[in-house]
Amino acid sequence: MANMLGQLVKLLRDRNFILILSLVLGLSLHQLARYTERVLLPILIFVMTISMTSVTKKILESPGRWVKPIAISLALNHFLLGGVMILLAYLLKLPDPYRVGFIVLASVPPAIAVIPFTNFLGGDPDYSLVGFTACYIGAFLLTPLTLSTFLGSQPGFQLRIITLLSQLIIVPFLLSRVLVRYSIDKRIGSYKGTMVNWSFFVIIYTIVGLNNKVFLRDPLSLVPLATIAIFATFVMGYIVEKISEALGAGPSKTLSNVLLGTSKNSGFAAGIAITLFSVESTVPSTLTTVFMLLYVIFLDLRKKTG
Repeated sequence: MANMLGQLVKLLRDRNFILILSLVLGLSLHQLARYTERVLLPILIFVMTISMTSVTKKILESPGRWVKPIAISLALNHFLLGGVMILLAYLLKLPDPYRVGFIVLASVPPAIAVIPFTNFLGGDPDYSLVGFTACYIGAFLLTPLTLSTFLGSQPGFQLRIITLLSQLIIVPFLLSRVLVRYSIDKRIGSYKGTMVNWSFFVIIYTIVGLNNKVFLRDPLSLVPLATIAIFATFVMGYIVEKISEALGAGPSKTLSNVLLGTSKNSGFAAGIAITLFSVESTVPSTLTTVFMLLYVIFLDLRKKTG
């Protein structure tokens, strides 16, 4: 009995199981999504707060040594990956909601999971953390600039973007400093991963549930979106690896570059899309999350067999 309970607890903390469960329930029991939609923003703030407890004073030490990783991270995530997503969205002539969804996704910083993925895949934790932090700081300029450039600048649009970014970056950062100051982050350290995973369960369940009809009634319409998602992960991963090798990066820094250059914060993007645009514009974020996870599983298997 104790063994069965232990296996159940292990399963309920497994990232892959949680993601699959969120997709299955979003497709089969989607009715609750209209209620969980109301808590998306608070959950995103919670996830960002927990994740930002990893940002320490260490990144401020010897700032000169971080110039190169900061420049590389911004170039890979915001310009190369973001640019490829937007280019493909236009080349494949996606319907407006999906094109908007990819533009929003392209404008946001890397996935929160970059940090834990770096740790278990053997990347460089400090390098990833500095790049991750730089991309979030850069988002205050680059996200509004990207959205205004490609989606217009209707009255109050920039203000709404800045307000949302403040809620999703500044507020979580300040809250994370409180957690660090009183060592609360250390007390919940062993549970942080599980809390983030189940928070993403609610986010993904909600997005899939709200778009249930699209996923079930017209799956062929998602083929172009899946094509972009595959290119943004598997193909971009290969490209970033070659770029890193050409720059003389070692294996650990190359892995960090790959994660920073193939991931976008899909929860963040979905929050912006559903707040500023439409429910349908969250579909690209959902699909990209699925293929990002598949890509990470691929990297993990390659590491174990290689």
